[in-house]
Amino acid sequence: MDEFSILITFTGSLAVALVFGYLAQRLRLSPIIGYLLAGIAIGPFTPGFVADRASAEQFAEIGVILLLFGLGLRFNLRELFAVWRLAIPGALIQSTMSTAVLAVILHLMGWNWISGIILGMAISVASTVVMALVLAEWHDLHSKIGHIAIGWTVVEDILTVAMLLLLPIIFIPDPAVEQSFGTVLGLAGLKVAGLLVVVVVLGKWMMPWTLESIAKTRSRELFTLAVLVFAIGVAVGAAKIFGVSMALGAFLAGLAVGRSEFAARAANDALPMRDAFAVLFFVSIGMLFDPRSLVQVPWVIGAVMFVVIIVKPLAATLTVRVLGQPLSTAIPVGAAFSQVGEFSFILGTVALSLGLINDAGWNALVAASILSIGLNPYIYRWARKLSSGRIAKKHPVVSSQRPAMNPNHCILIGYGPVGKIVHRLLRERGVEITVIDLNLDTVHMLHEMGTNALYGDVLRQGTLDDAGIATAGSLILSADIEDAAEVIRQARQLNPDIHIIARCAHLRDAQALRNAGANVVAAGEAEVGVALAEVVTAADEKVCSVAAEHRESIRRSLYEAPNTPKVSPKSRKYKIYLGK
Repeated sequence: MDEFSILITFTGSLAVALVFGYLAQRLRLSPIIGYLLAGIAIGPFTPGFVADRASAEQFAEIGVILLLFGLGLRFNLRELFAVWRLAIPGALIQSTMSTAVLAVILHLMGWNWISGIILGMAISVASTVVMALVLAEWHDLHSKIGHIAIGWTVVEDILTVAMLLLLPIIFIPDPAVEQSFGTVLGLAGLKVAGLLVVVVVLGKWMMPWTLESIAKTRSRELFTLAVLVFAIGVAVGAAKIFGVSMALGAFLAGLAVGRSEFAARAANDALPMRDAFAVLFFVSIGMLFDPRSLVQVPWVIGAVMFVVIIVKPLAATLTVRVLGQPLSTAIPVGAAFSQVGEFSFILGTVALSLGLINDAGWNALVAASILSIGLNPYIYRWARKLSSGRIAKKHPVVSSQRPAMNPNHCILIGYGPVGKIVHRLLRERGVEITVIDLNLDTVHMLHEMGTNALYGDVLRQGTLDDAGIATAGSLILSADIEDAAEVIRQARQLNPDIHIIARCAHLRDAQALRNAGANVVAAGEAEVGVALAEVVTAADEKVCSVAAEHRESIRRSLYEAPNTPKVSPKSRKYKIYLGK
């Protein structure tokens, strides 16, 4: 396929996904449904424009790598290891139950046991990408629910890798190569262990040293390029050298980088392409679907769907409950597994090539994948409300999912000359401070001082989340940021009640910052003017109250432009700079 055709596939896929995603959003459906329908529309089984499936799958693979690398960045290794005692038995029990139930149902429908078991193993694996997106929508990705579910899928991925190695040896044995199951499994274990060692070494020494050297150049492009090289390089190396999936390799690479202080910037600043390429993942799945299969093999599709959206969630919920977790955790975890995804297709493709499943099984797998991915956000929403309802009955005081605010927590953006003064005054008053700065040496110094500091670009989505904007009581922009209004708007969306104090150089910019949502604006021109006026009139102003009123009258005349919009009662008292 020539370069122009690849470009058409890329452009056409994104354009159609945009249209269908927008329509889905307008109809209050999950955008994922729109992306899947877009794939069907440009697939080979529907009339009109037909995209190249091979190219779309390659683009989608990049999206999966970037998403799982970003997922690994956000996870703490200790938190992930803490759920292994749940994830390992949980994955084994749930996979076994789902496989057995589907194998029995298909055997009653006339299938042989081997085909039923293989298809059952394929649908027992959940999509990490879909799960991560749904969990993130409900802010559960970094909670106990998310840790258990993601750890569970990592175990499933490792089990799938072992099955991919075993299937060709079991069903097409090579007489020239005598290998036992134990040898194959041992070899697979050694490969995974070797990959872990390499990733740990890279994450402890090479990655931090490289990223620190590049960060000191202050080049955003070089930093972005370095992170992409690590993400894709480790993913490809994991597949080519160690025989595991690129998705698993990318996740492990993200865990390695996530142990360093570059995690926040790597996640928010260096992965701007991940959302677009992730959309192509769903488009590529939709392209596999032949609508005629709904008529050709409806009973097989129905059996697979029954297991995916009923048996799998129930098995996972019961397993988590038996392992000691409350229903408020077990129900959402179970609902998160009511879908199948990328690893199911990998295993299904190998099984189809080996003749272990027929075309009917493959079409049922694809149809069940599309239907379950489309339904999963709604199943999870129902499960989340059900679990929240149970909590509310037991603890009526809990009426909102939103965390409580900490009035004593202040996020300080910038640690220049002004930021240092603000930081010192706040520390003297016992305020809990989180500093966001793009100077790596400054972040190191603040860490040594015992101050919580975050290395990242505040203009990148996610940096404020990492700083704890959802529960912070105040936000101070001590740096003269080029697009401060956008930062203020983002902060207001994430925390409507936060008190925002912003700095700007010129009076002409003050009104825009107030319009964006700042409670207090300090313009350098105005404050310098006020300070100089105080010096000139110091001898005449003998009464402190008169001096204070004089300062405020000057500020009002400077800051309050004509046609100034009214400020809400909640923030009216902060309208003028807090210098009085």
